[in-house]
Amino acid sequence: MIEFVEGNVEVLTPTHAVINVNGMGYFVHISLNAFEHLQGKKHLRLLTYLSVKEDSHTLYGFYDTLERTIFLHLISVSGIGTATARMILSSLNHNDLIGAIINGNVPLLKSIKGIGPKAAQRMILELKDKMTKLGGEVSSTGVSTHNQFNEALEALQALGFGRIAAEKAILKISKELGDDVTTENLIKNSLKIL
Repeated sequence: MIEFVEGNVEVLTPTHAVINVNGMGYFVHISLNAFEHLQGKKHLRLLTYLSVKEDSHTLYGFYDTLERTIFLHLISVSGIGTATARMILSSLNHNDLIGAIINGNVPLLKSIKGIGPKAAQRMILELKDKMTKLGGEVSSTGVSTHNQFNEALEALQALGFGRIAAEKAILKISKELGDDVTTENLIKNSLKIL
């Protein structure tokens, strides 16, 4: 297995990076979260996972150990392949994903492209203990305000609203509602001003 690749960045996009390692270019698939952490870097080290299939060898890159560990846990779940695991890592940040699995937040997991209700339930069932060991904590309400913000944002984007407009609306509504914030309230009130 290739543990990591380190070299100069030739190409960096939201979906992949090409790393020049002593004159050899490695095409590495990355998540959107990894892209956000790596932007602007000219030289970097990516931890990797090599997926070997009958017709392809695909290299996946991660900006830290936690991201790779979560990826490996995700692909251990029946029905979740490497492409779906990368989509999950692109859709939620680490804390939100760990929290959703620990808290059994099926609606949030289902909001990820490629994850249906059965896959969401399997993730929760098979990964709850592993994610708890990664340091996630069960919140007393089951969903943090940050998770509610993300859920509302994803719902509004699914309805066709742009990310920036949706974020502005949600921020405005969350300030108005204060402690009475629920995902449903955020969505309903945001729709009124969008």
